[in-house]
Order: sequence, then C-alpha cells, then structure tokens
Amino acid sequence: MNVREKLYDFKNRLKDRHMYTIIVVLLIACVALGIGLYKKQTEYRQATENGYNLAFFELVDYIQNVENYLAKSLISTSPEHGAETLTNVWREANLASSYLAQLPIATNELENTAKFLNQVSEYSYSLSRKNIYNEPLSDEDLNNLKELHNYSVELENTLNQLSLDMTEGRISWGELTKKGTVAFAQQVSNLSQDSFGNITKSFEDYAGLIYDGAYSEHINQGAKKALTGEEISEDEAKEKVKQYLGEDKIEEITSNGLIENGQIPAYDFNVKIKGEKDNYAYISITKQNGYPLLMNYNRDISAEVLSDEDANKIGIEYLSSHGFENMKETYFLKQDGIITINYAATQNDVVLYPDLVKLKIALDNGEILGLETSGYLNSHTERQIPEPKIAKEDAKQTLNKDLQIESEGLAMIPTEWNTEVLCWEFKGKVDDTEFLVYINAENGREENILVIIDTPNGTLTM
Repeated sequence: MNVREKLYDFKNRLKDRHMYTIIVVLLIACVALGIGLYKKQTEYRQATENGYNLAFFELVDYIQNVENYLAKSLISTSPEHGAETLTNVWREANLASSYLAQLPIATNELENTAKFLNQVSEYSYSLSRKNIYNEPLSDEDLNNLKELHNYSVELENTLNQLSLDMTEGRISWGELTKKGTVAFAQQVSNLSQDSFGNITKSFEDYAGLIYDGAYSEHINQGAKKALTGEEISEDEAKEKVKQYLGEDKIEEITSNGLIENGQIPAYDFNVKIKGEKDNYAYISITKQNGYPLLMNYNRDISAEVLSDEDANKIGIEYLSSHGFENMKETYFLKQDGIITINYAATQNDVVLYPDLVKLKIALDNGEILGLETSGYLNSHTERQIPEPKIAKEDAKQTLNKDLQIESEGLAMIPTEWNTEVLCWEFKGKVDDTEFLVYINAENGREENILVIIDTPNGTLTM
C-alpha cells in the first residue's frame, strides 16, 4: 500500500463516528492537562513568591530590631543591661542573616548586607562578653557601635524603600524567577538607585571601620599570611613536586592543572610511584610561593620499626629542610603502621596553635606519606607578641586547686571568632584525667579547657 492509499484509508476511518469521539476525547484530555499544569505552575510560582515576600518582610523587621537595639546599647550604663541589649543585637542580626539567605539575590549591595549582619552579630556578641565579665566598654567600642548604628539606619531606610516598591508592584519576585538574578538586579538598580548608591558608599567606608578583632576582614577571608612571595608556573610547581616527594621515587607526574576555586590557588598533580602498581600519590602545590598545600600517598606498612620519638625526629627534620622552621609536635594519632603528627609553629618559645602542619609518617622506614599545611599558610607570620600582663604565678592562682601541673608555658590560641589570644597553657591532672587549661595572659580569664585523651593509637583532645 503506497502513501496516498494509506492517507485515503485513514480519512475513511475518521468518517467513523467512533474515531471522531476518540479524537475529541483526546483533545479535551490534552486541554485539561494543559490547564492543570498551568494552574499548578501558577500556584507554585505564587507559593514561591509568597515565600520570598515572607522572608523579605521578616528581614525588614529584624533589621529594624537590630537598629533599635544598637540605639539602646549606646545609652546603656549598666553592664547587666548592656549585656542583654548586645545579646539581642546578636540574636536579631543572626535571624536577619537567616532570612536574607532565603532571598534569591546576588547583587553586590545585598552581599555587603550579609557581611554587615554577620559582623554586627559577632561584634555585639564579643562586646556582650565584656559586659558579662563586668568590663566597661571603651571609647573605641562605643564609637564603633555608633558607626554600626548609623549604617543600620541607612540599611533600614534602603530596605523600607524596597519594601514600598514591592508593595506597590514595581518589583516582582516573579520577574526574578523568570528572568534570573541579573534582570532583577537591574530592576532593583533602576527603581532604588539612589538609596543603593548611598548604602554602597557607606559600606565602602564601613569596610575599614572595625579594629582587627572579632570579625577581622583578612581572617574571615583566609589571610594566607605565609604566601607573600612570587607566583610560580606549572613547570616550576612540577619541580617542587620532585623536591617534596623525592625525585628518586617518582616514575611519572601527571598534571591536573591549576585549581583556583579553593581558598588557596594551587597546581594539582597525580604522581606514579616507582614499584607501586596502580598506586598514585596526590600532591597540590600553591601557585604563590610553591608551598605544598596537600600531599597524600597510601601504601601497606610492612612492620612498625620506628618509635614515636624516631618518627617525630624525622618529621621535624623534614619540615625544617623544606622551610617550616621552629615547629613543635603537639598531638598525634597512629593507625595501620602510620603516625599522623600535628606540628605547631613557635616564636620565642610561644606555641602558635593556629599555625598547624600535619604530617603522615610511615613507621617501617620513616617515609613521609602525607602533608597538610593550610592552617600554617593562612596564619603564619612574625607576630608582635606582647609581654604578659598576668604573671605565670598569678595565672596559677586561678586554676583548680586539685590540678597537678605537669607542664606550663605561653601559647597563642585561636578563639571562636577566628582571632588569637595569648594565654598561659597549663597541662595537668585531676585524679586520672589530663587537662589543658588556658588562662588569658592579658586579663587572667579562663579562655579554654581541653580534656586530653590518651588512646592506644595516640593523643587526642576534646
């Protein structure tokens, strides 16, 4: 049957009333399905827009609360009320950040808003701790709070203008979902250009306002203090691989290229080790300075020949020979014939705990199997370490009377706000439990207590 005959046969079938009925039913079903899908899509879009509206108006409310509590903190005279007010600032700023994160906006101005809220939250929390310890706020603290309040007023005015634009229909979340962030950003820019221009200028001034404290800009972004030298090429990085792994062990080096989306840009390599079938080492070399950022290689360990002390001596020598000077072992863990040791940098006998390097060492022959240096590369620099205002003997007086001290010294420890504080470090025992107690060398406060856990595989802290 040719094509014309097939078409003629189909036409004759359509004349049958039964076929007409089937086609009509199919058409009705398609229309109904289309209407249903359109209705569901409309409902989903409306629900999404309602969710954005709710998040935005909650954000506006919490920003208003931040502004109000900052204003109250400026006139508070008692430490108790000051602590309560600043704690409220911390809470409201955190909640505002949470609702801001629910909005599908990526404009620079609102990124600055997120940064502002995070820093207000952390700063107010740090000042509330001062109040809790019955310390008065300094003139610098009060001036900072005043500046933060001024910025919060400008931010509140800007968001109120945006709120009005949305209420009157000039800004639609639907446009964002249909056209994307770029279209919405342009819409916002056109409708609220003046207010956003003002807030952007304010945030430029704000960036340098706060001291190097609870929310220091360079610490939050990863300061990379040890990376101050020249950038190297991929070929130069490959030569570094030979230095850190040992050229005599390398059969082949394969480059994975430059990885720039991490905190520290680095060249990545896979290295085939001689005599090891289908077993590769992984190593990452920083683009700046050519430091090893990460190295890892696993193999079977025949027997544990070396002691922990032997391995530590090998680790110290390896680090020193590759530019990591004045390192001190802290904690270690052993597993499957491999010991992993944490080393901290030292300066004038002060242990710098933020400047950490981790080494994996094989206990059969002392081979370096792994290395991780991100803590060191982000934090290590020559510090201006102040003289302790609290003498060691005075710091001891604050310790639990049952603590039997085994060792003592100065240490720089990181805080919960990513800053550093100089402390007297006391290691000791109460009954059969070992502790590390850190007493602030500036004000004598108890900064931290760690429990030391000795396991068959090493020393851990909690």
